[in-house]
Amino acid sequence: TQYFLRWGDPIVADAPTFDPYRQTPGAQNRQFGYNNDYVAYFPMDGNGDFIEGEQTRGGNERGLLCVNHEYALSTMMFPDVEHKNGEVDLSSIEDWMVDVEMSAVGVTVVEIEKDGDKWRVVEDSPYNRRINANTSMTVDGPVTDKDVKDGLARLKTSYDKTGKRFRGTLANCAGGRTPWGTYLTAEENFHFAFYTDETDPDGLPVLGEQHNERRERLEAYKIPVQGYVWGRYYPRFNLDKEPNEPNRFGWIVEIDPFDPKPKPVKHTALGRFFHEGAETVLGNDGRAVVFSGDDSQLEYVYRFVSDGKYVPGKDNKQANMDLLSKGTLSAAKFNDNGTGEWIVLEHGKGALAEASAAGEFTNQADVLIDARLAAKKARATMMDRPEDIQPNTKTKRVYVMLTNNTKRTPDHPKANANPRVNNKFGHIIEIIPDGPDFAANKFKWKILVLCGDPHRPSLKTNWNPATSEDGWFVTPDNAAVDDQGRLW
Repeated sequence: TQYFLRWGDPIVADAPTFDPYRQTPGAQNRQFGYNNDYVAYFPMDGNGDFIEGEQTRGGNERGLLCVNHEYALSTMMFPDVEHKNGEVDLSSIEDWMVDVEMSAVGVTVVEIEKDGDKWRVVEDSPYNRRINANTSMTVDGPVTDKDVKDGLARLKTSYDKTGKRFRGTLANCAGGRTPWGTYLTAEENFHFAFYTDETDPDGLPVLGEQHNERRERLEAYKIPVQGYVWGRYYPRFNLDKEPNEPNRFGWIVEIDPFDPKPKPVKHTALGRFFHEGAETVLGNDGRAVVFSGDDSQLEYVYRFVSDGKYVPGKDNKQANMDLLSKGTLSAAKFNDNGTGEWIVLEHGKGALAEASAAGEFTNQADVLIDARLAAKKARATMMDRPEDIQPNTKTKRVYVMLTNNTKRTPDHPKANANPRVNNKFGHIIEIIPDGPDFAANKFKWKILVLCGDPHRPSLKTNWNPATSEDGWFVTPDNAAVDDQGRLW
């Protein structure tokens, strides 16, 4: 076992030694971030270029590591944060702690190499950097399209009149690698960042009357909630001062780990929700296909298919990075007979024609910013907390991890794809696309596993007969497919 990278470890040559009693945002910006989630590895050749098409295997001994840092936990990070009635005493969190937290979340990009039988960080690498809640970013896709009238209106703030000068990424949960060698990081539970001055008698945040016109849109994303107190010190995270700031989070962010100069890009074409991942594969005709789950109970499974087609070769990398800018976002409908379809979420058309005509969505920007509401109006299937969605390029099948759903009651619409009320232990669905082609609009599906202890008949579990005595598990979350096509 090797301690490789820990919170506070240096990632650049001039980083100070980590001291938990003397933390500063400047130090944290040069140190490994806090609370890891998704990890991706990009193998490098002798020239420092991405080995296109290669995975993390094959004996490669040099590459770039990208790591998500999902959220800050003040009680674990700072010695002076106190508890009150069993909860964090938010009044004990000081302004300097907030600055450190905002620097500790996001992403680390770091070059690593094998030295003998151990791995080490290459601290003088030009690639090493932190991307956090304050990093300059940009945005693209239909929300920014000139043809989408007033599309940027809901992205504009008092400090960004353009709606395009974004700052920061946070709540980075799962993610993915693209065939062209970029890193996708998924913004998930971003709602924890937003503070409000309004509280109820119990001290919990509530939406004041000034938010009535946007109340449904905010509540669809669980805003407000008692989370960070960043908004106490920074107006952009205070919902009462910057009501549009939440619309600038909840996206898929593309980062080129091999080029620190370009700003990370938030792709609005992939929709805004609690993204659990962004696994990218190619359709049979070369279009990029990205699967993503909305990690919340009674939410939806999404798929994006690009308009353009992937062109292999490192000289085409920049053109391929535009693939996630334009395309079609859909939500999955699982029919009870074992068939399914991807319902296109497009303003004024198909499943959203009626809602658009009624003024519930004024343009495609509304559809993408409020993807949860759009999927609901389109009558996609409410799922049991979809987390990672893993395509298998060997078999052309897709695996949907459904972690749990204690909110599903007999009053909710029944669906064979989510067969258990009060589903504490979760299940896995296997999607078989027509063709087979990841970009096909129709598919078949079946339940691969109904999780839980198979020795308890009341749970009505479903396991392969070859499952070992102790091989069962619960609450599936992240998954991976190895180079032999096995699902882990």
